[in-house]
Amino acid sequence: MRVCVAPGREKIITTPPTYGMYAVCAQVNDVGVVKVPLELTGDNGEGGTKGRFSVRINEVKKAIEADPTIKLIFMCSPGNPTGTLIPLSTIKELLDFEPFKGIVVVDEAYIDFAGQEASACSLVHEYSNICVMQTLSKSFGLAAILHLRVGIAIAQPPLIQILTNTKAPYNISAPAASLALAALTPEGLSLMHQKSQTLVAERETLIKHLQAPPLTSLGVGPIIGANDANFVVVRILSKEGGEPDSVRAEKAYKKLAEENGVVVRFRGKEPGCEGALRITVGATEETQMLIRQLRKVLG
Repeated sequence: MRVCVAPGREKIITTPPTYGMYAVCAQVNDVGVVKVPLELTGDNGEGGTKGRFSVRINEVKKAIEADPTIKLIFMCSPGNPTGTLIPLSTIKELLDFEPFKGIVVVDEAYIDFAGQEASACSLVHEYSNICVMQTLSKSFGLAAILHLRVGIAIAQPPLIQILTNTKAPYNISAPAASLALAALTPEGLSLMHQKSQTLVAERETLIKHLQAPPLTSLGVGPIIGANDANFVVVRILSKEGGEPDSVRAEKAYKKLAEENGVVVRFRGKEPGCEGALRITVGATEETQMLIRQLRKVLG
């Protein structure tokens, strides 16, 4: 952001609901934020090019044409908190949009849970105006080891050279670098793919439990989004009318954490996420515990 956007004069685009740190970093760097919400209805299904949490590509184009000071477009794929992959065709349409003179940034923190050939890295050879960001925190699990954080930027050499020239010296510690190199060996990559596939299978088990009695009779509503990450987003409904109920969802979130030792995320205050809890996929035993405790707090 410091490299591509002039403080006090230029802006970025975000697509809510999305990762909150884009706006925080913009504020810290005195950069304006133009918000173009994702598609928030499920009239055309979940995800894809037109469904819930898809990018409203024409609205993004209108924002760019209306404001030439926009220099970065942040796209989270799969999204946080949406769990929804952005199709490569959508990303390409923005990369090919001639009026835009900036960089499309694709945040792929959860990409390893989205299936093969989902990554926008395949576009880097063709386009100089894309930067793909990935991390070793999620599928590789480095965040669980002394909170080590190692990120990766993938772009064409000219942009990478500029980013390298402007980064802080010694910005990655020796232990973090050593573990990152070990994670990226053939053996480390094989282990990561194996664990990711296990979580994807457990994701389907979690979805089946959430969308079946007795939880549905207790007010667990539909899952929203395309389920492309290591979590699912599910609505909690009111006891009376069956509408999304953010008050009840927040109470369930607090009771799960404070009284039952189960931590989920309340997302009911974000656009299109009324009454929603974001539930991370864990081991089979953790899924079973979650279902038991959710039945308890909603009963």
